[in-house]
Amino acid sequence: MDLTTLLAPSRILDFNSPNIQSLIKQRRWKEMPQEQAAKEIYNFCRNEIPFGYNAQADDMKASAVLSEGLGHCNTKSTLLMALFRAIEIPCRLHGFTIDKKLQKGAITGLVYWLAPNEIVHTWVEAFYQDNWISLEGLILDEAYLKSVQKKYPDCHHPFLGYAVATQDLQNPNVEWTGKSTFIQSEGIKQRFGIFATPDEFYAKHPTNLKGIKGWLYRHYFYKKMNAHIAQIRNDGVPGLQSCCDPK
Repeated sequence: MDLTTLLAPSRILDFNSPNIQSLIKQRRWKEMPQEQAAKEIYNFCRNEIPFGYNAQADDMKASAVLSEGLGHCNTKSTLLMALFRAIEIPCRLHGFTIDKKLQKGAITGLVYWLAPNEIVHTWVEAFYQDNWISLEGLILDEAYLKSVQKKYPDCHHPFLGYAVATQDLQNPNVEWTGKSTFIQSEGIKQRFGIFATPDEFYAKHPTNLKGIKGWLYRHYFYKKMNAHIAQIRNDGVPGLQSCCDPK
């Protein structure tokens, strides 16, 4: 894949939009060394765009993700790609499905029951310092992840639940080091391969909810889901014994 094609904007990667360009100018990401800018952008997408469920479908534009101010695996990946390309870091998208069991606790009740057994999932692969690195660890903001960790302080073994799927809950590989990061990779079911843009990926693997499910999500479910996520982040995690596998 030609690296120059991995720097271009697209309908979804609209990094020339006013709000994205304003953010880049405000943070001076183009003026600093690329290594510093890459770290700051990753941490911005991880912590200043907190984990949550967007009102729109997953193929929403990067500018819309930034405006809404929250995101999950797919929409955070879109924003990270747009910001990286804007500072000339080539990047591409790797597509998967994940087991919905890892969402147990983060998603509850009827919404969890209605969700498919396998959920579309993506992460960004960036060409950074002459290597491809996978950046999935930005999905969960620090405050949310710490709340889950606090509930299971002795969990140094595989954990599946609350949007986490990792080998060691207390020491997940999520901090920026210039190398790959992961937080849900242990829940992968299918691999769809690599795509130059989110546009290409969602053309083949749409995530839009249709019919009554789509209407309920857009008008009701996503608000309740985000209220639940905020409660976990701010008030702590109720027990969910089936999540923590001691093996």
